[in-house]
Amino acid sequence: MTPRQTGWLADAAPRTFWTDRDDAPAPRASLRGIAHADLAIVGGGLTGLWAAADALERDPGRSVVVLEAASVGFGASTRNAGMVDQSLTHGPENGAARWPDEIDVLVRLGRENFEEIIALLDRHEIDVDLRRVAALDVATQAWQLEDLAASVAAERLTGDDSEMLDAAATQARVASPTYVGAMLRRNHYALVDPAQLVWGLTRLVEQLGATVFEQSAVTGIEPDGRLLIVSTDAGRVAAERVVIATNAARPPGRVGRAVRRRVIPVYDHVLMTEPLSSDQQASLGWDEWDGVDDADFQFHYSRRTADGRVLWGGDDATYHFGGTVLPAHDQRDATHTKLAASFFTTFPQLEGLRFSHRWGGPVATTTRFTCTWGTAFDGNLAWVAGYTGLGVAASRFGARTALDLVDGVTTERTSLEMVRRPPMAFPPEPARSVVVDATRRATRRCEARDGRPGPWLKLLERFGLGFEA
Repeated sequence: MTPRQTGWLADAAPRTFWTDRDDAPAPRASLRGIAHADLAIVGGGLTGLWAAADALERDPGRSVVVLEAASVGFGASTRNAGMVDQSLTHGPENGAARWPDEIDVLVRLGRENFEEIIALLDRHEIDVDLRRVAALDVATQAWQLEDLAASVAAERLTGDDSEMLDAAATQARVASPTYVGAMLRRNHYALVDPAQLVWGLTRLVEQLGATVFEQSAVTGIEPDGRLLIVSTDAGRVAAERVVIATNAARPPGRVGRAVRRRVIPVYDHVLMTEPLSSDQQASLGWDEWDGVDDADFQFHYSRRTADGRVLWGGDDATYHFGGTVLPAHDQRDATHTKLAASFFTTFPQLEGLRFSHRWGGPVATTTRFTCTWGTAFDGNLAWVAGYTGLGVAASRFGARTALDLVDGVTTERTSLEMVRRPPMAFPPEPARSVVVDATRRATRRCEARDGRPGPWLKLLERFGLGFEA
């Protein structure tokens, strides 16, 4: 790195900003000995917590145990940008292309899910620094404007309040010389503090009667008569039903093998700036608090924070051979430096600003860029994973659907083709790594050719493996 690049990250702590705070909750006990439960939930992130809350609201007398391998929210649930989007399908265009007969239902369910989250947080007085704002999808190159205009048309067909902005109107909302236009969507979008969301939900499920164990990694799940035995190194839970909510982390045994055929972890990286001065904040003109994504294939996302910082993430998604999820993957100097360079290209008026935090984490994705479900042990276990970066709200829908499946009830959710039919499986290694790397290289070439896809990306499109997500 050059001396200038070294300075960008010199003060950046290799920790997640949201959880690096003095008011973090005290650690919870780990599982010791034998416990019994009507429902065991493996994974203490958003999916697992939503599942526990919903299970106890459906049946207050149900006994629920949540097993978390590290601390609650350790994975993607607290490493994201805190952007809450209504979409269950990674946008209406992706949803309409895959489930044209169900897109109206999927959009409605996504909106209902979004509003129910807001209502739940209000009802239980969970403070997550919630801000209902607009989503701003910006173009950084002229050829992207046509795609954004098509997205506006798709959003309007589903009733969203969306419009195209020209360069001047876009830069009036967020001042960057690289922004040449944007799609603005004004409804069903919010910002939250993801750590406060996880911690608040954990307190809620405990108040409702759940028991949450931390530092309790599950090592096996096996049937024993009518029960499932969920084992850890120091204990086990005998449960009638099990929901697997580990998302990017692979569960043990045959369930893990089934999940990994459909879901792979791709690492995303994030930077957080130090607090901006009043002059720096004024230079951005970011008064409306829009959540911002750009239309690049290797896209960036950004948002403001309550204490005057800017979060900047994305750019260089990384897959590690074998789909490994390891702490060593969280920090990647080359990617964080590239992120910093793109930040100052986007906001040259902030040159000299430092970054306080740098982190990374796995995003679970599928070949259709939406979550998927599965069952095992005669339907007494259900799993859900693969939100592809839009899981803050969609994780609640995923959790409730998994609970429907494991409870053996037929609902509008379980009747969806999205739920009933799994996505195309990824090829096994080493072909998987070859395919992922080939696709990353092809997307870079596509951007260099003003969005014109080459043969490889056209082939993926033929099989419904749209590369734009």
